[in-house]
Formats: sequence, structure tokens, C-alpha cells
Amino acid sequence: MDKIKVAGHGVEIALRMAGVASRPALLLLHGWPHSHALYEPVLHDLSERFFVLAPDLPEIGESRGAPRSAEKTALADVLIAAAEQAGGSDIIVAGIDVGGMIAFAAARDHGLRIRGAVVTNTVVPGLDPWGKLLADPRIWHFAFHAIPDLPETMVQGRQRPYFDYFTNALAGDAKALTEAYRARFAEAYVRPEALKAGFDWYRALAADAEHNAYPKAIETPLLYLRGDADGRSPDDYLPGLRKAGVRHLTSAVLASSGEFAPLETPRAFVEALMDFGASMTRS
Repeated sequence: MDKIKVAGHGVEIALRMAGVASRPALLLLHGWPHSHALYEPVLHDLSERFFVLAPDLPEIGESRGAPRSAEKTALADVLIAAAEQAGGSDIIVAGIDVGGMIAFAAARDHGLRIRGAVVTNTVVPGLDPWGKLLADPRIWHFAFHAIPDLPETMVQGRQRPYFDYFTNALAGDAKALTEAYRARFAEAYVRPEALKAGFDWYRALAADAEHNAYPKAIETPLLYLRGDADGRSPDDYLPGLRKAGVRHLTSAVLASSGEFAPLETPRAFVEALMDFGASMTRS
């Protein structure tokens, strides 16, 4: 892992790099409860087109230092700065779960610094169907994780069984999440600071939703990707993105995939990002 001390932010971001820095950069953001390891199966293939950067989010895994805020626009600022300091240019920000929320924030609020954004398997706070999903009992953990202190008290020292519950529920193919990956994800949150950082992403969701509720012209091309294992379709999410101001919006389905596409359906995931990157070149 390379480590970047991000100027002006007081954090050190650990990231895995692959490919040649002269190529367009692809910044791959994990979500909860993942780490950069989520992307290891696809780094080599993606590096054929991109300069690939896969960080641990602030305080997770080998990254150190709390950002000024867990709001997704602040995290986008930090992570784009890390990619820029690592030599990345023409940056595409792609994220899964919370990483997808950050990718949207990058397009919305930092569009002049990036070339494109990819949002995968997540709802964007404040955008339809946000309210509907918050009312879904299967999304109970959004409220629990937002409670101050209690989630840390309940989960510290029990990360592995707690994370396994979500892995099994959210994966289309739970067998793709091997013992090794499950252990690495749990280890990335073993420090109290890391566990708190992960829950703080949820504590900031109300502020994220309020921030995103005001539409603005978003010129950055955005790809919405979704695995179909949970029965949801990108069509459920595209109207909210258009209403938020996304002008150049495309979508794709990752067949038979859940939330862990780089592990479950790596070839389809790579092809979707390669195609999106090619569209950036044509534009």
C-alpha cells in the first residue's frame, strides 16, 4: 500500500495503485463494511485502460486521520485530493455503497476536478427513492448506525459476526465472499477509530440528504450501476438522479450480482467501467 498525506486535510490515505500514471485515473471507493480489498480482483484488468487507485477510506484499514466531516461532499474532497497528489488526472470516481454516495458528491460538488462518476448499488441521500428505502424494514441499520455511541458499544470486538450478517444479506453470491475477504474486511474496522468512522458515515446521512435536496446542474457524466440480485433495478434510481440535475446519465445492470460486484461478477464490473471510460474518451 502506498500512503498519501493529503495536504490541507490532516489525513493519510493508504491506497493500492495499478497501471501507468499517464492514463486517465480511476478512483475506486469502497463502502461499508468493506475496504480497498473489495477491488483487488479487478485492479489488473482495469489497469489496462486506467491508472487505478483503490484507497481505504479515511480511518479505515491502513488510512489514518479523521476528516473534518463524514458528509459525503467532504469525503469526496479528501479522496479526490489524494488521487490528485498520487498523480491522477482525468479522474473517474467510482464507488459502491457509501463509496457510491461519495461518487455522486464528487460529481455534484467537485465536477470541475473529475471527468466522470460511477454510482453502484446504493441510494443517494435525499434523492428518490430515499424516503421509500428509509421506510423499508430491511434498511433498519441506517437508523441504528446513526445513534451516537451505541453501535460502537454493541459491535466493538464483534465485527466479524456483525459484518457477516450484512455480507450474507447483501451478496447475490455469498460464496464469492471468501473467508479471507471476510476476515480482511473485519480487520479493517478493528480499531475503535475505524469502527466510529464507518458509523459516522451513517450519522451524516441526514445532512447529506439536506445538502442534496437542492437541485443543481450536474454536467459530469454519471453511470448508475446496479446488481439485480436484490430485485431492484436502476430504473428505480434514475428519476431521482435526473431530478437532482444530472444531465448526462446512463445505467447498466450487473446480472446476478449483489453489492460486492468486483468479487461476485468481476468481468461484468470491469466491462461496465471500461465502456464508461471509452465513452469519456469519445466525448
